[in-house]
Amino acid sequence: QVQLVESGGGSVQAGGSLRLSCAASGGGFSTYIMGWFRQAPGKEREFVATISWNGGSTYYSDSVKGRFTISRDNAKKTVYLQMNSLKPEDTAVYYCARDSSSYSNRLAKPEGFFGSWGQGTQVTVSS
Repeated sequence: QVQLVESGGGSVQAGGSLRLSCAASGGGFSTYIMGWFRQAPGKEREFVATISWNGGSTYYSDSVKGRFTISRDNAKKTVYLQMNSLKPEDTAVYYCARDSSSYSNRLAKPEGFFGSWGQGTQVTVSS
């Protein structure tokens, strides 16, 4: 069973940047789509971005497109989320997740297709 541990969250002013990391251990990584999701206070968890198992393709929500970049290093079993031009509405707990199926090519999929989740890291953006 893969274990996912996020890090890099914190507090930043609007317009600032943060880089989140998610390290995987104990299971497969390089053959799985990885994703980032977030949950703001009082709201449901929402999709942020996904990256293909080989890193060649990415997919973003409209709310973060052009500001956030997802990447991965399969040798380090780590996925990243570079967040630039942060806005107060980006405040949330950010979760990384691993697809339940290996070698999938479908980047746009509901969170129910992701079977392994990290514990989350808090990102707070002040105005």
